[in-house]
Amino acid sequence: MPAAWFPLVLAPAIGFLALTSALRPRATAAGPLRLAAVRAALVTGAYAVLSVELLGAVGLLTAPAIGLTWLAFLGAAGGWAWRCRRSRKDGEAVLPATVMRGFLSFWRTASRGERLMAGTVGVLLLLELLVALLAEPNNFDSQTYHLPRVERWAAQGDLTFWPTVIHRQITIPPGSEYLLLHLRLLTGGDLLYHLVQWAAGVLCLLIVSRIVAQLGGGRRAQLLAAFVLATTPMVTLQATSTQTDLVVAAWVGCVATLALDGITRRVDAGSMLALGAATGLTAITKTSGLLGAGPLLVLWGLAQLRLARTSAAELAEPSTAERASRTLRRGGTLRVVGASVAVLAVAAVITGPFLARITAEFGHPLGPPRLRESIPMQQHDPGSLLINTLRIGHTALDTPLRPLRDAGAAAITGLADLIGVDPQDRAITFGTTTFPVRSWYPDEDRVAFPLAGSLALIGGLVALARPRRIAPRHAGALRAYAAAVGGALLLYCAMVKWQPWGNRLLLFALVIAVPLVGLWLDTVALGRRRPAESDRPAGNGWPADGEHRSGDDGRRSARAMVATVTAVAVLATSALAGVLAISYGFPRRLVGTGSLLTSDEWETRFLRRPQWLKEYRDAAAAVRASGARRVGLIQRNDDWEYPWWLLLRGDGTGGDGPEIVALQSVLPGRPPADPSRVDAIVCTGGEKLCRQLAPPDWRVEFGSYVGYAVAPAADRPLG
Repeated sequence: MPAAWFPLVLAPAIGFLALTSALRPRATAAGPLRLAAVRAALVTGAYAVLSVELLGAVGLLTAPAIGLTWLAFLGAAGGWAWRCRRSRKDGEAVLPATVMRGFLSFWRTASRGERLMAGTVGVLLLLELLVALLAEPNNFDSQTYHLPRVERWAAQGDLTFWPTVIHRQITIPPGSEYLLLHLRLLTGGDLLYHLVQWAAGVLCLLIVSRIVAQLGGGRRAQLLAAFVLATTPMVTLQATSTQTDLVVAAWVGCVATLALDGITRRVDAGSMLALGAATGLTAITKTSGLLGAGPLLVLWGLAQLRLARTSAAELAEPSTAERASRTLRRGGTLRVVGASVAVLAVAAVITGPFLARITAEFGHPLGPPRLRESIPMQQHDPGSLLINTLRIGHTALDTPLRPLRDAGAAAITGLADLIGVDPQDRAITFGTTTFPVRSWYPDEDRVAFPLAGSLALIGGLVALARPRRIAPRHAGALRAYAAAVGGALLLYCAMVKWQPWGNRLLLFALVIAVPLVGLWLDTVALGRRRPAESDRPAGNGWPADGEHRSGDDGRRSARAMVATVTAVAVLATSALAGVLAISYGFPRRLVGTGSLLTSDEWETRFLRRPQWLKEYRDAAAAVRASGARRVGLIQRNDDWEYPWWLLLRGDGTGGDGPEIVALQSVLPGRPPADPSRVDAIVCTGGEKLCRQLAPPDWRVEFGSYVGYAVAPAADRPLG
């Protein structure tokens, strides 16, 4: 059945393009086409999430239902685009023609450096797309909980919770997996799963370039920001993954660019809906993303209050004086409060059903105590916050220079001892992990971003201290935005424990900080031309004509030359890092050992744990040969469940397989299946656990990591 619906995987993409055409702003806006893409992405994402919730509520998470859902979406989006096209009177070209015309105009007028940056970004995107299409999902967390939950929904036809020993299959927000579920039901497999994060990466590039434009940056500054982000190894590797960090970064980026629009324009119904959708999609994808969205929403709210009070002051005539002005201000404040409530209400519509199920299951919207205590900081004294922040910074900025890494770690450990903080304290450190760790290696789960991170810190400090230096006409907005980004970073350090994989959780902060890099590099390091006399704002540091001496010119030229050479070297290093990441990155690479071009499907799937492959396949083959129709699952919290869903189908890619049920459960209200009521058992992690849960008269076959047992023929259940 899914094969019949496969062509409809194009419907979301075509509908997105139609919405981009329909949602182009008529009023003057920075990056209007990019704003339209942001709006279209939010509509498409919200539609995908809400359709899963609605169909899941009535037990219709099936290929036909999802296919018809996207046919309806495509029809509505196409009809809206056609109506908007006919109503426009400005002779605006259709979307493909507009894009092509803009590209040709750019290529004719761009400098050699701008073309080189744009070309590098384009090549990286194409290589990432190639890897995304060629590689099978092999992310560790995806094997454990991201993809098994998709399979469980597809098997059940609804979103009802199930018994499991891996609580993350239930408790972690499922927004990104909802998007994967559409692809799973339409295609019958995971062939296109990586395209979700790849598309999120493209959206992030559009967003950061638009934020630069909103803050007054020109074309070169916008290209610089996109270039730095695109060549960051964490972004390059996540763009071909079934992780969720790039998706949440894209939604937080949407909040950022929409919040910046609110600095200069009063909110309307469309803006409220878009901002609420961006907030809701952030929350339903990954809770940590709210640490970035929160300060940006505060920025938006304060800007709206300022606009309301400014409007009140302008409307109040001198004769009516105090009373009229006070009334208008009060009315403006109430409108802003109402708009804020509306934004939160839209967000609640998107994330509310999942939170309601979690609350009903565990008695708390944030899930069981195990989840609430493992990741959030449990100690907030100044010393603990300082050490947590320093450790996060050390891991995020790690480099291949081991002496530098060791010296930094020793300094942090020494400071911790000096102020009486244990750097390995479980209250500020995740699980059983220990600081420090090596994080510079291009691994999708932990790779550091020393170049982009350092540039972002410098750009943020410059934006806070000297905003007129890099954005003369938007100094206030720039400083406010930099403060919001800094607030998000500090909030993360105060709320999330250090962990070896924390760099990927910080990806949203990097995305919203990179626009500051583009502005800073363009104006300071690469020396933007001095503005004309009429464009120079007072007090911005530009000397009047004839004021400077020739010696000053010489020193200024020397400094500019050094800054330019340094910036070019940094950009070249960044480009090299991006190319090496897509070429040699782990666990999906184009060259070297384990290359996608020389490895088969199952070698790629098990690239992180190649020693497990044979045992998984042998166990699955034995269970299939027994004719088992109901298979019990025994595993630990961090074991790989997803391979069973593929291997027990027979061909490993599609078709029907046996019912898979858990023989353990950490959900108090959902007991596990009875081992005596299954036809076979597969287990991972430990032979002792497998023998404990298997019926005593069953013969257990166990290797080094994987085992199985088949019910004796006389005792095998009938269904």
